Amino acid sequence: MSENTDSTTQLRFSKTNIALLGAALLCLGVGYALLAGGSMTLAPILLVLGYCVFFPLGLVL
Repeated sequence: MSENTDSTTQLRFSKTNIALLGAALLCLGVGYALLAGGSMTLAPILLVLGYCVFFPLGLVL
C-alpha cells in the first residue's frame, strides 16, 4: 500500500484565501439581511458576488 494516501493530504489556506472567504461570508450575510428587509436590487447583487465570485476565488487561489 502506498505511503502517500489521500487521508494525509491537507488543505493549506493562505491569508488571501481566508480574506476572500471572509468577504464571501460578509456579502452573503449582508445580502440575506437586505433580502429579508425587502431590498430587490442590492441584495441579489451581493448574493451573486458572494456565491459566484468571492467563494470560488477563496477556494481556488
